[in-house]
Order: sequence, then C-alpha cells, then structure tokens
Amino acid sequence: MKIGFPSSDFEDAVAAVCHGVASDGQVQALNELLRENEVARDEYILRLELHSRLASDPDLFVSTAMNEQATLEEESRQRSRGFQSPPGRRKRRQFLIWTLALAASVAVATIMAWWPSALSATHGTDATSQAVAMLSETANARWATATDTRRLGAPLEPGLFKLEGGLAQIVFYSGARVVIEGPAELKLVSANQAFCIRGKMTAEVPAQARGFRIDTPHGNVTDLGTAFGLEVNDQRTEVHVFKGEVVVQRAGEHRDDHLREGSGVVMDSSKAVHPITANEAAFASLFELQSKSAAAQVLRLRQWRIAGERLDHDASLAVRLDFDEIEPSRWQLSNVSEKRSATGDATIVGCQWGQGRWGTKRALEFQGVSDRVRLNVPGECEALTLAAWVRVQGLDRKLNSLFMCDGFAAGSVHWLIRNDGVLGVTIVGQEGGNYEIATSPPVLTVDRFGTWVHLAVVVDGRAGRVIHYVNGQPVADVPLHIKPPYRIGTAELGNWNSKGFPKSDPFTIRNFSGAMDEFCAFVRPLNAMEIQALYAEGKPDAEILASR
Repeated sequence: MKIGFPSSDFEDAVAAVCHGVASDGQVQALNELLRENEVARDEYILRLELHSRLASDPDLFVSTAMNEQATLEEESRQRSRGFQSPPGRRKRRQFLIWTLALAASVAVATIMAWWPSALSATHGTDATSQAVAMLSETANARWATATDTRRLGAPLEPGLFKLEGGLAQIVFYSGARVVIEGPAELKLVSANQAFCIRGKMTAEVPAQARGFRIDTPHGNVTDLGTAFGLEVNDQRTEVHVFKGEVVVQRAGEHRDDHLREGSGVVMDSSKAVHPITANEAAFASLFELQSKSAAAQVLRLRQWRIAGERLDHDASLAVRLDFDEIEPSRWQLSNVSEKRSATGDATIVGCQWGQGRWGTKRALEFQGVSDRVRLNVPGECEALTLAAWVRVQGLDRKLNSLFMCDGFAAGSVHWLIRNDGVLGVTIVGQEGGNYEIATSPPVLTVDRFGTWVHLAVVVDGRAGRVIHYVNGQPVADVPLHIKPPYRIGTAELGNWNSKGFPKSDPFTIRNFSGAMDEFCAFVRPLNAMEIQALYAEGKPDAEILASR
C-alpha cells in the first residue's frame, strides 16, 4: 500500500490513527510518506496535535496515558499467568504503539512533552498570597543588601522591611499609608499592624483603617483616624500627632493615654510617659516623598536614555524599540538601533498607549486578542538574545506570546510565557517536525503581576545552550541540540500569526495581557554581565543597591 499527499488516502490514514482504528498497512504506508515528504510531516503534526487537544479533556489526556501504562503492566502480569488480553485492551495497546512509533519518526515527542506539563500544572493548588501591604513609592531608596530586589508595586508579606537610606512608602491593605526614612526597620505583622524596631516614619490612616496599630519596643500606638509620626531608637520612642487622635499604651501596661492633634509623648525605659509638643518640622522630609520621587524618576529616565544611546551603537543589536517620545496617534514604532536601515520600524496593531516605567514614559498596552506589534528582522544568525521590560496583568492563555515568529518556519524562534508562569522558547529545526522547547521553572508567579519585570533569553547555537533571565539573574540553563542557523523574519510582539495552523485550533490565540516598555533583539549571545547591565540600566525605581 502506498499513500500519496495530498490525497484522500492520507486523510483516511491520519483520521484512522487519531481514532485508533488504523490498519498495519496504513501505519506502514504513513510512516514511509512522513519520512520522505516534509510538507506531509508538517500537516500530520498539526492534525495530531489538534486532535490530542480538542478530542479530550486535558486531565483525561494525562490520566489516559497513566492508565494505559497501568493497563500494559497488568497485561504483562496476566500473560505471565497464562491469560490473554481482551480484544479492546489489545486494540488500545496497538493504537498506543502506532502513535508512539509515528511520533518518534517525526519528533512529535518533544511537543507532546510540553503540553501535558503545561496543562497539568494548572490543576494543582490555586495560587495564594500572604501579602499584607505593597511598596507604592520610593525616593533614592537604598536597601540593605544587593540581593534585596524590592520592586515598586510589589506585594509585601509579613516579615522584616529594612531600609538603609532614602524614602519608601508602604500601603497596607487596610488602607493605612506609612512613609519610612532610612535607616529604619519595620516588621510587617498584618494588614492592620506593624512593629517598628527603629527609624523615623509617618502614618496616614483613613477612616477605613481605623484601629491601625504600630508597636515599638517601648509601647504601641493605635490610630483613631489620624496622621502621626514616630521616631524610634534603642533608648526611646517619640510619638507626634499631626491630625486626629491616637491611643498610646506603654509596654507591659494596660493604661491608655489619648493624644490629640498637636500633642505627643516620649516613652523610654523608665515607667513615666513624658509629654511633648508635636514637631511636624522634624518629619518634613517624609512629607516631601512625592516631590522627591518625581525628581528621582526624571533623573532615572535621563540615565536610561543615555544608556540607550550607547546601546544603540552595538553592532549586534538588530532591533531596539524604546517606546519613548512617540506621538500617541502614530501607528509606527521606531527602531532606534543603528541597524534600523536593515530591519525597519515596527507597526502597531490595536494596542493602546499607557504609562511606562516612569511617570513621563510611555508603554504599550496589550489588552485584546487583536493587539500586537509587527516587525521584520531579515537574515540568519548563530545565536540570538531577546530582552523586554514587561508588566504582566494576567496569564489568560495556555501560551502567552512575548515575541513569536510567524508560523513555524525552519530556524524560527518563539518566546512566550506559559499560564503557570513558566518561561519558554521554542526553536524549530531545519527539518520539518524537529522542535526543541527550553523552559524555566515557574517564575512569573502572581506576586509579580502588575510590576515591571525584565525578561531575557539567550539562544546560543555554538555553545548549545538556552538561558532564561529574570531581572538580570539566570533562572534556567537548558541544553540546545538544534543547530544554527536561526532566523526571525516577520514576527510579532505580544501575539502570534499562526500562518499554516488550522484556524479552528484554540491554541493559535496566544495574545499577551499586560504592557511592554522596551524590546531588544541581538544577533549574538549576551553574557550574564551584559544581561545584568540591561536590567540595572533600565530598572524603574531609583534606589541604589548597596554592595555589601
């Protein structure tokens, strides 16, 4: 038996394999065709993948494979006892063997290994958060260690918040706002309570957060709808009431002292509570947070622009979209790399402009299934580095596109986020059906949603490695067997042109939900120090990391 392509025999054979009723002759003829015909291989892969996704529930797909293994083991035990497998079981086993044989002949196994893990990962325990507050604003903040990577907008869980210098504002989930001046240590307890170990801070508490409490080594302060200041050291605690009323209670005592606007107290190691007059001028720097933060952002934006001008001269930089100084009415996105004459500008489809990493900086919002940025990068390369600043709002799809080439052409690269927070890059081989998918652990977890994150991936054909980075740090180093050349061609940010996939396949919908603010594509492998520099030069908040 010989099967041609395209032909009704091919249609019948593929359908028979999918439904487990293929004859030995059909399987043999189909194998011969797939070895010789690249177009037929591609079509077979698409149909088998589509059938495996749409014909069964994801959980059923995973459990079926497990049950089949259990069935084979049981049949082996029965044969050792002299039993014969029932016809139905033999038929299912034969179908499994045929499917695996065909998958091996066209390297489908790699693709199928990706999907069960992607699907089963979504059926574990639901994502939860223990956070009680968020970091909302900073001005020249300096953290205790270089590994402390607190991000603006990031949720804060109970524990120690240590600031070595500058200003930082914490908004508790109760609605209370606390501005801290370093050096300071604040232990977050709950959405309505904190413990100040040392430092100077102000608290503004709206009516909804009435009862918000800050403990100190010398006593505690409970708000009754007010604004107050605290200054704490090893010897004493000063309380200054600027507005409203607070209740002060010394450590180890049950007597409450009510303080009203303009008054204050000093609590120390003695048993006495010493009254003082509130000194708002002593906390003036904390009230200047917003103006200082705005000035720091202007400076930070200027520094990033200077670093970008240097970066644009890199001979390997094929594309840099900075999303900067763009008229909202324009639908062309400038490629500011010196290589722009070869690659051209990008085209915006559907996206809307929003706020970027800094107050006066723009970013592009990806919200709908049509939103995307189209661009073209001609030529071939032996290595590729992709980097972007993104703010993820949600992982709505099984696969969420960061940057994907049209279709699945030979040598193309597809960069995405799985719905369980795993970063992935798919590299297509020069022969049809040859794929590799290099993944990271789940790194884009719910606590990173809504914050600016720097993502990068290095595809190094010579070294045979794929390395994923998050905020300048490597999170996965995966072997790569597919050899260069690699190519981009026509591609999309934040979406995917499926080009050749069946239009009925729901997995062709891969639109990104969030915002993007800067994208770079290099035709060489950047090293770890260069990736760290991209992150350091572009990080949105203005803090200086201490080197200790």
